Amino acid sequence: MILNELYSGTEAAEGIAAQLLRSDLDEMMAAAEAMTLAGHGRRVTYSRKVFIPLTKLCRDVCHYCTFATTPARAGDAYLGAQDVLAIARAGAASGCREALFTLGDRPEGRYAPAREALQRLGHDSTLSYLAEMAQLVLRETGLLPHLNPGLMSAADYAMLRPHAASMGIMLESSADRLCERGGPHFGSPDKVPQRRLAAIEDAGRAKVPFTTGILIGIGETRAEQVDALVAIRDLHRRYGHIQEVIIQNFRAKADTKMMAHDEPPLEDHIWAIAAARLILGPEMTIQAPPNLHERADLAPLIRAGVNDWGGVSPVTPDHVNPEAPWPHLEILEHATRAAGRRLSQRLAIGPRHALAAKDWAHPEMAKRVLRLIDARGLPKPDEWAAGRGDPVPEPAGGDGSRTKGAVGAVLTKAESREALTESDIETL
Repeated sequence: MILNELYSGTEAAEGIAAQLLRSDLDEMMAAAEAMTLAGHGRRVTYSRKVFIPLTKLCRDVCHYCTFATTPARAGDAYLGAQDVLAIARAGAASGCREALFTLGDRPEGRYAPAREALQRLGHDSTLSYLAEMAQLVLRETGLLPHLNPGLMSAADYAMLRPHAASMGIMLESSADRLCERGGPHFGSPDKVPQRRLAAIEDAGRAKVPFTTGILIGIGETRAEQVDALVAIRDLHRRYGHIQEVIIQNFRAKADTKMMAHDEPPLEDHIWAIAAARLILGPEMTIQAPPNLHERADLAPLIRAGVNDWGGVSPVTPDHVNPEAPWPHLEILEHATRAAGRRLSQRLAIGPRHALAAKDWAHPEMAKRVLRLIDARGLPKPDEWAAGRGDPVPEPAGGDGSRTKGAVGAVLTKAESREALTESDIETL
């Protein structure tokens, strides 16, 4: 099977891995880039968001993580409502449209201080408190919540769905051996691959627009990367709920058990991105975090299949990778343009699912989403909507001037009430 047909076939992971492992990387990149352009054109999206670290306590002990901490170091176990709102309001004032709630996985299962804090807050679980805070942010600021709370069940999705535009959990890897003694996920019950795959499947059943992905360079093989990507592909084929897949490269962090572990070279990241595009197809959104590479490396990531940079915040740091500051949006836009693409803002819910929000969101959330988007599923630059009688905004070109050229000529003709020809309509 040729590379650009892999995504449409039924071959198992072993066969796909064998073909990719004997393929030339330049050949993979060429096929992946052609598929990306076919599915997304030259648009590369990002989400302007704030990160709200609701709790940094976690019952898992991943050997590469600096986000999770202990009660003695955390201070307050959870952010209070006023702290949550302060972060969200700062984001709204800076033009953000998304509130990304980052938090550890069910810390009350490990730490008494977490259980006691939840009791004082009037909740019996972290997820219940998360639902209240997401509802608060949505109501008070209009930011669309995206929730990353770890493993969730069908009941959890039902509770959270009215207050979230989307949710997510990284699969990270489908290799059980990484959970064995000496592996990066040893001692982390929520990182067992089958449990994470079950949570992703439950999200599909619950009709939740969902973000997932893999983490490369933590000891897995390329064949195991392919196995994880095929598992994601199969779940998306069944439910259609995967809105984007993140291909994240491991970064060694001080004061972790993996601080001396080698980071994957750029070529390994490019290979995994190209493999993801070839396996998941032209329509899938493939993301790579732009703050985990040098600026010069962003163009190869795009050529390999990236069409989304994920969340970029003008207000809050990357709490998962605090050593890697966000690039300024102007720099990101320039790097994207230098790769022959154009940068566009998106919402927490991706364009495909936003356009079908009535199918993919709670009714009240769907109304919010549909009011915010244009015909591409991307956020509108203003509040104008057809049918309300509001004055129509002045059409503008890139320099803010009246639309010129052929389109401008047709608009002038229409304003003078001249009959438009078939050619004029085609131009518009």
